[in-house]
Amino acid sequence: MGELRARRGSGCCPPMDLMRSEPMHLVQIIIPMESAHLTVSYLGDLGFVQFKDLNADKSPFQRTYANQIKRCGEMARKLRFFREQMLKAGISPSATPMTWSNVDFDNLESKLGDLETDLVEINANSEKLLRTYNELLEYKLVLQKAGEIFHLAQGDATAQQREIEARQISDASLNSPLLMEPEMLMDPKQIKLGFISGLVPKEKSMSFERILFRATRGNIFIKQIAVDDPVIDPVSGEKIAKNVFVIFYSGDRAKTKILKICEAFGASRYPFTEDSGKQMQMIDEVSAKISELKTTIDVGLLQRDNLLKNISYQFEQWYHLVRREKSIYHTLNMLSLDVTKKCLVAEGWSPVFAAGQVQDVLQRATFDSKSQVGSIFQVLYTKEAPPTFFRTNKFTSAFQEIIDAYGVARYQEANPGVYSIITFPFLFAVMFGDWGHGLCLLATTLFLIFREKKMSSQKLGDIMEMVFGGRYLIMLMAVFSIYTGLIYNEFFSVPFEIFGPSAYNCRDASCKDATTNGLIKVRRTYPFGLDPKWHGSRSELPFLNSLKMKMSILLGVAQMNLGIVLSYFNAKFFRNSLNIWYQFIPQLIFLNSLFGYLSLLIIVKWCTGSAADLYHVMIYMFLSPTDDLGENQLFPGQKLLQLVLLLLALISVPWMLLPKPFLLKKQHEERHQGQAYTILQSTEIGLFEEQDHDSHEHEEFEFSEVFVHQLIHTIEFVLGAVSNTASYLRLWALSLAHSELSSVFYDKVLLLAWGFNNIFILIIGFIVFIFATVGVLLVMETLSAFLHALRLHWVEFMNKFYEGDGYKFAPFSFAQPADEDE
Repeated sequence: MGELRARRGSGCCPPMDLMRSEPMHLVQIIIPMESAHLTVSYLGDLGFVQFKDLNADKSPFQRTYANQIKRCGEMARKLRFFREQMLKAGISPSATPMTWSNVDFDNLESKLGDLETDLVEINANSEKLLRTYNELLEYKLVLQKAGEIFHLAQGDATAQQREIEARQISDASLNSPLLMEPEMLMDPKQIKLGFISGLVPKEKSMSFERILFRATRGNIFIKQIAVDDPVIDPVSGEKIAKNVFVIFYSGDRAKTKILKICEAFGASRYPFTEDSGKQMQMIDEVSAKISELKTTIDVGLLQRDNLLKNISYQFEQWYHLVRREKSIYHTLNMLSLDVTKKCLVAEGWSPVFAAGQVQDVLQRATFDSKSQVGSIFQVLYTKEAPPTFFRTNKFTSAFQEIIDAYGVARYQEANPGVYSIITFPFLFAVMFGDWGHGLCLLATTLFLIFREKKMSSQKLGDIMEMVFGGRYLIMLMAVFSIYTGLIYNEFFSVPFEIFGPSAYNCRDASCKDATTNGLIKVRRTYPFGLDPKWHGSRSELPFLNSLKMKMSILLGVAQMNLGIVLSYFNAKFFRNSLNIWYQFIPQLIFLNSLFGYLSLLIIVKWCTGSAADLYHVMIYMFLSPTDDLGENQLFPGQKLLQLVLLLLALISVPWMLLPKPFLLKKQHEERHQGQAYTILQSTEIGLFEEQDHDSHEHEEFEFSEVFVHQLIHTIEFVLGAVSNTASYLRLWALSLAHSELSSVFYDKVLLLAWGFNNIFILIIGFIVFIFATVGVLLVMETLSAFLHALRLHWVEFMNKFYEGDGYKFAPFSFAQPADEDE
């Protein structure tokens, strides 16, 4: 099988089989040590080899290139530090062309270390100076505000002191010998109060004052003045609104409590003197120091900015080089070191078509590294399932991602993404059909497509990134919506006579009042789409209900049949005859005996114009299959055909259930007897070798599990045939909902505003109509129809043939975005 697939993918110009994933093979590459780094680098540029980890049993610290990985991680940390500093300084890295030959990795490591040391030293000095500068600014504020407090209080204190002295003198002359103790005649100037000044955050000022009073039992006096502008806190470096405070106290115990409370509230304390002359002198000295520090800080910032600008010129180049080197060493750690320690052994998956390119890269790496021994490339044969790889482009990638979101295809399994390019936008358009709304979607996507070069290099939001990634998918959805909108003859719910006048005219006045009773056919049937006379009539909704419901069933049965046919191609490709005879054939018979027959009746009824009740036909096909059809008969021999189809549907159920498990059991027993006979012969001639453990694991067979699995699969298909067909009726329901919503917005908003004959009301109505159309019909209805089309593909279509239990081909490539912290 492997040789057959290799031959399918070989040749100078192999045809691309879009239905199957690319043929893969397991390759082994033996690389000399002296060219290992360059070889892996070239393979990363090529991007067609997915390496296997041959050192999975080793920890990251036990691998060969653990030290190099550590060095790269340290360099990446330094580069992240440089990036953070550049962002803070408002400096963006300049985009310079990548010239790898101009950068040496060892020299870069030394250079990054020196730059980090210089930058850290500059930042440390700047932080110290900036903290001192902010402390001086606060100190200046304290000197100014506290000086105001003392200046205002000094005048009041002088007047009060004079009044107290006069009162004490008069009282002493009359009563002092009898009433006053000697210690009460002491001079009040001898009682000294201490004080503490500083700044406290404004949001904490009330709590600060409350705690001080409680701790000292009210034996303090505090005065606060709010600072006009927020100041930069020296500790946190953030702008904070603060208050200048002065606390007066008496006693050392009160002072100790106040100092602890200041520390708890983060209050900054600064020394202050009562002498007004010394206050002015201290303000001048602080102002001079602030001016000197400002000059010094500006020089330091200029030096730091110049250093960061020099880094920014080569930052992108250094960043990509370090990430590249880290990826290379990480890959080298996945390779096995030969016992001679002269070469590395690599194993990995590679597409068959890329074998020649991989060999050319190996030869070029040998030549460029001037190695005397070349790399060895050989194909290995294995029973391990290869990864799945589909070659996509910017047009098909969105469709493939929709399928991969459900599950990655098994290797060489039929790819639903090929068919979804047409079926997905078409089913969406059946639900969304309005060529006016389709034109709006098309205009939006064309704008994204024309600006894709510019937008692809920009950082977009999550939602915008999804929309931009699916721009070609949305374009097809818009094109198909225009097509189905022309069929429904709806342009924002308004019909147009695009393809000629209507085939009907009014015979009398009875048909002008929203009815079709008085219509007579005067010309040929409308050449394309729905006749505009149906719109607005009383028969419109019943007619569209019948048309869209039957059309939904036809589309659903057709897509489900496509899924069953694809299961045949899967079984044929993998040479599984049991799935062909006992899965594909009975499933095809069961589905078409019931719902294929219903589709046939719908088409016959459309062609003959019969008035037969299809509900009655299908119900009594099961309840009374031998009764006469009467007026519900559409063609001769219909009763006999129904009996045959009903019998085939009944036979297909045990056909799916019973034979396959027993045949699998028989195959297992025959295979087991053949292996036992081979082992016996090998033992007799002395050539018996230990069998691979994996082969024994694959030989395990549990009949009960196989039978239960087949039973579940049969029940799921039988019930799913009914539920899946009913699920396609969502095409009818959402199409009618979209049409009715569009009609309501047009009639009840736009036409209603037009009827007032007022320009102001008309403008308001037009604005409301636009917002309702964009918000509800172009956004919510688009998302709703998209999700329903997604469900029809994932559940009703893909469950007929798609396993989706594979894994993606993830080659080592520098084009893929790497995780910095890997």
